[in-house]
Amino acid sequence: MSFPLIRRALLISVIGMLASWSAHSTGLVRVGSKIDTEGKLLGNIIVLALEANGIKTENKLSLGNTKIVRTALLSGEIDLYPEYTGNGAFMLGAEKNQAWKDFRAGYELAKKIDFEKNKIIWLEPANANNTWAIAVRKDLATANQLRTMEDLGRYIAKGGAFKLAASAEFMERTDAMPSFQTAYGFKLRADQALVLAGGDTATTIKAAAEKTSGVNAAMAYGTDGSLAALSLIVMEDPKGVQPVYAPAPLVREEVLKRYPAIATILAPIFKSLDRTTLQMLNARIQLEGQDPRKVATGYLQSKGFLK
Repeated sequence: MSFPLIRRALLISVIGMLASWSAHSTGLVRVGSKIDTEGKLLGNIIVLALEANGIKTENKLSLGNTKIVRTALLSGEIDLYPEYTGNGAFMLGAEKNQAWKDFRAGYELAKKIDFEKNKIIWLEPANANNTWAIAVRKDLATANQLRTMEDLGRYIAKGGAFKLAASAEFMERTDAMPSFQTAYGFKLRADQALVLAGGDTATTIKAAAEKTSGVNAAMAYGTDGSLAALSLIVMEDPKGVQPVYAPAPLVREEVLKRYPAIATILAPIFKSLDRTTLQMLNARIQLEGQDPRKVATGYLQSKGFLK
């Protein structure tokens, strides 16, 4: 590396440190989020709630993917962001622990390991699960009383009309469709699946909503915004085949010590966010094109968290 390049790298590093020092010196809590729809929604909810309670923030929302945002938290570039309990499996090096398949146990494990390793505190999670799931058309679910994967497994095993839109990854990965089939006692024929390129749930959900090629079910994520709007119902996973991905705010210990009110401000808000609520709010962003900050503001006002 040439001397000018070294000087440039040092300058960039110094600027970054100064920016970090500036945020601390002014008492700002730097709030980040992932770049996806729900990340923007939850990030804005956090920013608005803290600001409304006198805690000044620096908006660093839509920072990037999980790796980027997580790295920013660990390096001290941000102080707080919303994460999912199930991601603790690979972030914290405990992939094989069965706790990830239980709502409370997964949260407690992530909370324990992350604090011991990194002095990161997991605040109370939302009562929602944004994990891999199978969603069926509402008319199919109603006509056949389908509410859980056990119901769906019995329906398929008895020869019920069923065709799933999904990605190749979902159909092939041992922890995805094969694990559902093993746990719930059914087996799809080749003609009962429409395998679509990529892993975009928006595409699979649209196929089920429009009955593309006879499809009446879709690979989905638990809080996908378009599910409720397109009359699709997520099948519950009572055996916990998939890890639970409950959203929770993560905050650096030193920041929470400076602002202990963060925990008490956010706890009732996240407690109010169940799966149906997140689906509805995500839909306003995904389907209606509303601004995430506007959606977050409306929700907080409707629940009395914001005047």
